[in-house]
Amino acid sequence: MIRHICMFKLKEENKEYNIQQFIEKAESLKGLAMVKTLTAVSNSQLAPSSNFEVALIVDFESINDLESYQKDPTHIEFGRFISDIREARACIDYEM
Repeated sequence: MIRHICMFKLKEENKEYNIQQFIEKAESLKGLAMVKTLTAVSNSQLAPSSNFEVALIVDFESINDLESYQKDPTHIEFGRFISDIREARACIDYEM
């Protein structure tokens, strides 16, 4: 099993709105056949503001499923959305 975690630091402009949009738009990724589980989260308001604001935590059966996910049109569309609103991205994929 592969866990894929992507975190994003968002631009200041419309940040609260974009956090909500991120969570809502991530829901479309849950329906992809290769996704076992997907959780979209936002940073706690009690946590340091230097933290990344949002993250996706996605589990896949295999690395091949992760590769299929990255090429899927729904994921590509989501990627375009996040590219427009992010300042930074950090990602890790690890075996569980």
